[in-house]
Amino acid sequence: MSRDPYQFGAMMAEQLLKEWGITTLPIDPFAIAKDREITVAAKPASNGGVSGMLIRFGNDYAIAYATHIENEPFQRYSVSHELGHYFIPGHPDAVLGVNDIHESRAQFASKDRYEMEADGFAAGLLMPRRLFVSALERAGSGLAAIEALATLCKTSLHATAIRFAQCAPEPVAVVVSIGNRIDHCFMSESLKAVDGIDWLRKHETVPRSTPTFRFNEKGENVRRCTRIEETSNLQDWFGGRRSIVISEDIIGLGSYGKTLTVLYDIAVPDPEDEEEDDEETLRESWTPRFRR
Repeated sequence: MSRDPYQFGAMMAEQLLKEWGITTLPIDPFAIAKDREITVAAKPASNGGVSGMLIRFGNDYAIAYATHIENEPFQRYSVSHELGHYFIPGHPDAVLGVNDIHESRAQFASKDRYEMEADGFAAGLLMPRRLFVSALERAGSGLAAIEALATLCKTSLHATAIRFAQCAPEPVAVVVSIGNRIDHCFMSESLKAVDGIDWLRKHETVPRSTPTFRFNEKGENVRRCTRIEETSNLQDWFGGRRSIVISEDIIGLGSYGKTLTVLYDIAVPDPEDEEEDDEETLRESWTPRFRR
């Protein structure tokens, strides 16, 4: 069975944090690089497109991070991504090539195994599961919880929302959309386990009956980072036979050009209760009715 690259990268980062004895948030990737004698330098703001670079000089390494986006969480994530290429076994030789330079574009979109592992490493380094789950339990719910965790971890809303979906014990989903199309969707394990629902796929249309679809019809909502709190239905998003009202928090991600949607407060019926209801319905359907 093939391993999940993202989860493998996160696991590698968490193991290293344990070995280093790092037990508090936020975690500083710049300090980690300095302790390992890895030079970290900012790239000129005019050099756009690339989020980070790993460079090798003989036996020495350096990391360059982008400054064309003046955003500390983005820069911290970029450095952490390059640390993933440095620390994950096999990465330096695989990604550096003959020029000893590797350029990354960490946008959660690459299908390359090494980039996915480095993305997972960055998430696991900045938001290690054990510490993140502990903080998550105190953070509340929905978008407000993600914002609190992002502040604590010094990570972007986007990266924090994905980690939130991966670590939340309750049924939740995070959907990122561009216009009327799904860019990607992350579901918690408890939501994945719900029988009969469909998974949202990249490039699918945002369900028309949802607040997110209406939100995305106005481009200024995304540009102005507008935020709304609405309700929708689990069935509208994921199909299935259950009509369940859920909470839907939405925020525009500004110059990023995308919309972040958080689906939560999903009260999934207990399967045993549903079986009892089905049996009762079946009994009633077979019970003779006599006219008086």
